[in-house]
Amino acid sequence: MINDFKFQDLVEIQVLTAEHLPDYAGVIRKSFATVAKDFKLTKENCPGHTSFVTDERLSSEIMDGYYPFGLCIDKKIIGFASLTDMGGEVFEMKNVSVLPEYRHYGYGKKLLDFCKTKVKQLGGSKITIGIVEESTVLKDWYAANGFIHTGTKKFNQLQFTVGFMEWSEASTTTFIHKQNHIERDNGFFM
Repeated sequence: MINDFKFQDLVEIQVLTAEHLPDYAGVIRKSFATVAKDFKLTKENCPGHTSFVTDERLSSEIMDGYYPFGLCIDKKIIGFASLTDMGGEVFEMKNVSVLPEYRHYGYGKKLLDFCKTKVKQLGGSKITIGIVEESTVLKDWYAANGFIHTGTKKFNQLQFTVGFMEWSEASTTTFIHKQNHIERDNGFFM
């Protein structure tokens, strides 16, 4: 774990290129390795899990409408997220990751907020994601950041259920309204 010094002022989010792929692929694998460990996923029982993603598979995602972003400290990539334009103002967000030693400093939220802003700048209005449904911590984190659960699907090649969530400006407004209503009912607004 890094010491208590926060790198918040040194962190920047950069647009990445294919040249950065080996570096961001390593960040993705190392970040998702904690999920693989928690859910006992291995290359043998779940080769399609993100913790085992190959550079080649990530390279195949590079196309028009693919936007990879790196969360960097002093040119070192410590976090990653990508957006893919799916058409109809919808963007898929994938591989949101922060290296384990940099977690719990708000960097994941920084990436998430950046992606929300970027989607709006690109003319989008909705972000979709797929997560390990059984990861209640992750599901709750996305929900606390304005995502709503939209469904699940079981894939034969995966050892877990995929949960689908989405964020939109409308869901954020509804979320804030519900939070204000709850706080008002609990006496927080006087």
